[in-house]
Amino acid sequence: MLSRVYSCAVVGLEGVIVEVEVDYTNGLPGVTIVGLPDTAVQESRERVQTAVKNAGLHFPRHRIVVNLAPAVVRKEGPAYDLPIALGVVILAGYLPHETIEGALVIGELSLDGIVRHTRGMLPMAASARANGFKRMFVPEADAGEAALIPDLEVYPVKSLAHLVGHLSGREPIQPYQPSSDDQPEPLFTPTDFAEIKGQEHVKRALEVAAAGGHNLLMAGSPGSGKTLLARALPGILPEMSIEESLDVTRIYSVADQLPAGTPLIKHRPFRSPHHTISHAGLVGGGNIPKPGEISLAHRGVLFLDEFPEFGTRVLEVMRQPMEDKIVTISRAKGSLTFSANFQLIAAMNPCPCGFYGDAQKPCTCAPAVVTKYQKRISGPILDRIDIHIEVPRVDYEKLSGDRLGETSESIRKRVQAARDIQTQRYSSSRNSNIEVSNIICNADMRIGEVRQFCQLQPEGQSLMRAAMSQLNLSARAYHRILKLSRTIADLAGSEEIQSPHLAEALQYRPKMMM
Repeated sequence: MLSRVYSCAVVGLEGVIVEVEVDYTNGLPGVTIVGLPDTAVQESRERVQTAVKNAGLHFPRHRIVVNLAPAVVRKEGPAYDLPIALGVVILAGYLPHETIEGALVIGELSLDGIVRHTRGMLPMAASARANGFKRMFVPEADAGEAALIPDLEVYPVKSLAHLVGHLSGREPIQPYQPSSDDQPEPLFTPTDFAEIKGQEHVKRALEVAAAGGHNLLMAGSPGSGKTLLARALPGILPEMSIEESLDVTRIYSVADQLPAGTPLIKHRPFRSPHHTISHAGLVGGGNIPKPGEISLAHRGVLFLDEFPEFGTRVLEVMRQPMEDKIVTISRAKGSLTFSANFQLIAAMNPCPCGFYGDAQKPCTCAPAVVTKYQKRISGPILDRIDIHIEVPRVDYEKLSGDRLGETSESIRKRVQAARDIQTQRYSSSRNSNIEVSNIICNADMRIGEVRQFCQLQPEGQSLMRAAMSQLNLSARAYHRILKLSRTIADLAGSEEIQSPHLAEALQYRPKMMM
């Protein structure tokens, strides 16, 4: 008699329910798996047979057909080992069919029947609840991740024998109960701003960038502190809401990059790929597309050090995600969309030798070489960066002094206050039936929101008109300056954008580049 166990596949960032049907057929003993399985799924035949035997059960000496439906969805990975084995156990008569009704089963099996970690547990659990499942049997290592989804009983399974004992009533498994004492470690430990000597104007620019989620480019000679300043930024970023945490955790779960013992990511990501990265590694890709660095930096920071050293094609593929906050990867078999609402922080030297414009050390590069080096970063990319700041070398007196600067904690309080103002602004607009969905910070504003929340007074309009003419600003730069002015006003606690706020935003436009 046919047995049916429900499992789940991950397509992009979403889970798709899969029916695992197991039945006998005529022919020599063996196992045949159909339903568009990949190599890892096909290999589950050997793992399942050995695991069932080592669980103290008899594997049927019949020809068994396993169908993974729907057949149009490609099945990949070893997550179907446990549901296939459970289907075989039910088919062999060890368990009644009713014991698994209303439950989702996921897990990879080792040869001795131990259930191993499986990636993508969070989107699978979300799909289970959305499709009306009440119970979920998952690897013990992944129970905390699956339990993040409410209204779902999660049972941590150690082994196939453990699960059979529970379903037969001999050894019940208790549902997983999250512990309030669990404090996940941050993915990245930032430097405290108090330890960074000098560079007060750069610290101010980073504070503005953190308060509004704006992109920032630092240019300066080698050793001036660009990388150190960028790595201190996570220490002043505001806390993530639970919705943001779940959104980020879903991406890391699918990419199989959740740290052990960290079912929920509560700290904003900080990604710093090397400049030799490929465009597929940056935006995502592969035969079966996986999230890239810009998706892993979702709701966090993507730090690109040595900015001009990245390949031209690599940088250009970021143009659309920087505007749309998503990246769509198309292949012959279909398209997948990944979230990519990241904050770009870039650092660069002004020329190949690094000392163009330095007051103490002369540049050895020819003017044509300097121009060619700077032109590696295209105008469209530069136009999408809100803050351009020069980082000069630090004097000896400041470096050798004992005086500490303002701590990251105190700066973070101002940043959090500005973000709270933005949260209140956009939540009030949602309640007024104004479409501002997915807008969390000022950098997320679209044209309609800029028109509504970034109105200038007559004095500010005159200043903006002069800046448009003298700086030859594009329409995109115009709207980005207004967003930046709104953030500076929020940091100052001002409801209106004043001329000083607009003037500070304008002085962050590029002066050296292009």
